[in-house]
Amino acid sequence: MKLGKLDLGNKLFLAPMADVSDSPFRQVAKKYGAGLTFTQMVSAKGIVNNEFDALRLFAFARDEKPIGVQLLGNDPDYLAQAVTEIKRYKPDIIDINCGCPVEKVTKHNLGAELMDDPVLMGKLVSAMVSAADDIPISVKLRLGKSENRINILENAQVAQENGASLLIVHARSRNTRYGDEPSWEWIKKVKESVDIPVVGNGSLFTPRDIVKMTDETNCDNVMIARGAFGNPFIFSRYDEILKTGIDPGEPSFDEIEEVATHHCNLLKREYSDRVAVIKAKKNIIWYYKNYDGIDSLISRIMSAKSIDNEIEIIHDHTEKLKSGYYPPADHELINQKFNERVLFWLDN
Repeated sequence: MKLGKLDLGNKLFLAPMADVSDSPFRQVAKKYGAGLTFTQMVSAKGIVNNEFDALRLFAFARDEKPIGVQLLGNDPDYLAQAVTEIKRYKPDIIDINCGCPVEKVTKHNLGAELMDDPVLMGKLVSAMVSAADDIPISVKLRLGKSENRINILENAQVAQENGASLLIVHARSRNTRYGDEPSWEWIKKVKESVDIPVVGNGSLFTPRDIVKMTDETNCDNVMIARGAFGNPFIFSRYDEILKTGIDPGEPSFDEIEEVATHHCNLLKREYSDRVAVIKAKKNIIWYYKNYDGIDSLISRIMSAKSIDNEIEIIHDHTEKLKSGYYPPADHELINQKFNERVLFWLDN
């Protein structure tokens, strides 16, 4: 897939995800074959006002390229100024979030709420394109407000007419729960209605899911979100399918141990000890959520006080998995909780 000067081939995208797709997460995904990663969603107003938290969110190292920055905003002037600031750092793409369904975002007329006002959305895209020079502008969209109010085709046309270079379509409406099946057929309809590339997104947890989506929708590429949680192997496995036609299968316990430990060390270098420990907890649980003993691991990880302690737990837990120490877990229930609520280990 080509986007401006960028040729990604068939490499997959890693989605922008709040409090998830930080630099360590992106580096791990890139190591395993992600072709384009995104920073976390960042406020356009925060960038313009020079707020530290906003500036930190879109910071990236040169060796992370190609990389995209996703903006959250609903004012053309703020978005244009934010793009002007960001382009000095030479990202490969800048995205506007018109798909976030979280209430604390939509209640401020941001994210998926923008799909209710295609005229405004067009002005936002146009302002970004005018300020971006040769950096492509993408638009992340949902299908509409609800299953009874789908207007993705109108919004896709508006985005294209106002200069967007790429559409990323999450195949759910704003009101659809993550546990419900996405409507991939709308990705196909969008692809057939526009001339710019379309990237599909929504419930892609295995390489088989990716193949199925591309076959059914003819989308130009695929963006992975929750499917990459604890699973950077999805990128390398898909690459291998394209090369050989064969899925190498699930990683070994040794491979999981290696990447989980590497991820912890990246977090240790990136953050203060306190923050690194907190961020490592959810990532470690994600790496091991599909395996027996997850309840035991959660209990131990949640009480860990340092990264070194967490790494010790990783090593011990892996050895127990390899020896068959744990009784079988209810993986169907765990996956159900994960699909419905990503922070499933906080349920009680």
